[in-house]
Amino acid sequence: MNTNKLLFLLFFFGILNTQAQSGKISLGLQTGYNGGLGFQPQFTIYNLTKDIKMHLRFAVGYTTLNPGNALEARRVFINNNTNGTPEKSGTNLDFRMDFLLPAKILNNSYINFGPRYSSFKGDYKFIGGNEFFDVTSTQWGLGLGAGNFFKINKNFNLEISLGADYYFPSTLAGHDTSYSPDNENINPRNDNQNDNKPFTYDDADAAINQPKFVPRLMLGVNYQL
Repeated sequence: MNTNKLLFLLFFFGILNTQAQSGKISLGLQTGYNGGLGFQPQFTIYNLTKDIKMHLRFAVGYTTLNPGNALEARRVFINNNTNGTPEKSGTNLDFRMDFLLPAKILNNSYINFGPRYSSFKGDYKFIGGNEFFDVTSTQWGLGLGAGNFFKINKNFNLEISLGADYYFPSTLAGHDTSYSPDNENINPRNDNQNDNKPFTYDDADAAINQPKFVPRLMLGVNYQL
């Protein structure tokens, strides 16, 4: 586990332990569209201060998505061969923290905003071409959205939320090659369709569908502890 994830989890569990003692917490699960089909377990901590009715939410999202153009990914990260039948799959794991502020939209609405951290992986296979490789990236981002709670009973509520996340450009790494936004690239491949000039970060970013601007529409339930 890298340092960023460890710090996030330590901060999360520290606040969770403090608030759980006062009973101001709910557990929830959302599912829907998050750049692809995904689901999101979450913890919401209510009324952080006495003066401002602000809530704090920690969540982890898992999404399956289209990882990009398999043929172009092979050219940019491996070689210019075209043999084999391409198969591809992609996943994204995102860690998110949101501040929820009451909003006069519906009866029990809120706006939310906060930082994001994602871990993307694209898996590419060329069946019959003996080529199998992954491309990965990790990114920081920011998110903004809104939602509403619909009370079911004393402990349960239904929640619908929508919004968008923006992730900052980050290094894409695959096999023995990586491309960085500043084009300080490691072992870039040559483009045989462009006078064998080395591929750039823009080429890699165009081939790989790492998160950039990600719209979200989620539906779920929360259980008040």
